[in-house]
Amino acid sequence: MSVFDVTVTDGRNGHRYPNRNQVANTMTICCIGIGSNLGDRRGYIDKAIRMLKAAKGIKVKRVSSIYETDPVSAIPQGKYLNGVLEIDTGLKPGPLLKELNRIEKSLGRKRGVKDSPRTIDLDILYYGDKVINSRELVVPHPRIDEREFVLRGLRELGKVS
Repeated sequence: MSVFDVTVTDGRNGHRYPNRNQVANTMTICCIGIGSNLGDRRGYIDKAIRMLKAAKGIKVKRVSSIYETDPVSAIPQGKYLNGVLEIDTGLKPGPLLKELNRIEKSLGRKRGVKDSPRTIDLDILYYGDKVINSRELVVPHPRIDEREFVLRGLRELGKVS
């Protein structure tokens, strides 16, 4: 079974409302990695944070500092701006991932070559204390320990030592 379920959309105003299969019984604290290395990097990060704040079932609690970092890729590309968000969510993991992907797409994210440049990147680093290993989602994020910029943001938010 997939981690995704159907979302109900109100046709009058376009608002998206999670259905009961998408909503967890309680709020879960999650950490989200955020980054950009194309165009107005800071602008894309700020827009993504605003979109997360407006999303149903998500409350942005804290945002780490934003750090400029070198890309971790063999593909030549510009430097990233990266940070970490702490959120509370009532969404289950699959619907949360779907919402992050929706935000990425709306901000021009193109999926294709792995580790290629992107306008915005939103990754679920932690979903509470859950361990998830599905085709669509692996949590904790499998490369946390390889990304100093992620560890730096998590340390700043008091999530790792």
